[in-house]
Amino acid sequence: MVLQVVKQLVVLAVALLMLYPILWMIASSLRKPSEIFTNMGLWVSDPQWHNYADGWNALSYSFGKYFLNSLIIVAFAIVGNIVTCSMATYAFARLNFRFRGLMFGFMLLMLMIPAQVTIIPQYIIWNNLSMINTYVPLIVPKFLAMDGFFTFLFYQFIRGLPRDLDEAAKIDGAGHVRIFFQVLLPLMKPAIGTTAVFTFMWTWNDFFSQLIYLTDPAKYTVPIALRTFIDATSQSSYGPMFAMSVLSMVPLRILPNLGLLACDLAVLAVGVLLLPYTFFVLPVFGLSLMGVAGAVAARSGLAAYVIR
Repeated sequence: MVLQVVKQLVVLAVALLMLYPILWMIASSLRKPSEIFTNMGLWVSDPQWHNYADGWNALSYSFGKYFLNSLIIVAFAIVGNIVTCSMATYAFARLNFRFRGLMFGFMLLMLMIPAQVTIIPQYIIWNNLSMINTYVPLIVPKFLAMDGFFTFLFYQFIRGLPRDLDEAAKIDGAGHVRIFFQVLLPLMKPAIGTTAVFTFMWTWNDFFSQLIYLTDPAKYTVPIALRTFIDATSQSSYGPMFAMSVLSMVPLRILPNLGLLACDLAVLAVGVLLLPYTFFVLPVFGLSLMGVAGAVAARSGLAAYVIR
């Protein structure tokens, strides 16, 4: 009994230690600039609530515009990764064609190449296509199944689905398109949820690629906008910056709890409605697909699946 209490206290202490930077950032968002780096405590005696209003309107555009820009990129990135990576997985897992194993091996090899290695040739290509300072370089690769991690994730999941489902659908006259969209895809909610939440986090917090491709302040995303609060030549606005940093974490907490219904509707559209209408529905629910992970984790044991 005593040992169990000690373990729980240790876990609680470690959790508080990990939460301290976030709590300190929240406290710093309510402090005066002179107190931010001189007070490492969490108590705020004189809250400066105007930091949030100042940060929202401090830049060239309202900070809401940067939120909208990030949400647009995130929505298309989620839809692109889910649709194309799952379809590529179906080809690797269910179809027999020449050099399938070799191509799958090359896909796994791409997981070992850092993104920074390929950013220069990609930048040259997009620059030759006059696509710099647009969202195209950030969105189009997501629709080309270039994230090998998610393809491998879907592959491991679809291998656990019995082929009897495919055979039964073939007996009913279904082709590969119907088998994928109406039989397998509705069963892949855990993998879809994992892909959605990881794509959301990685895209929302992405700084490097967005810094490379976006130069117009009107197209800035949240990470790039936060950087503009730090001015090396004059006074930096740390209070408003921390305030906007706190707000930038809100979607990471709220949206996952709102997305299960939209994800269910999108998967239902994939399995029941006509395919042209389906590809219209998916972008509409793209933002909410990120939220399936939290609810699916409780419904279908996603955490246990990821650990395994």
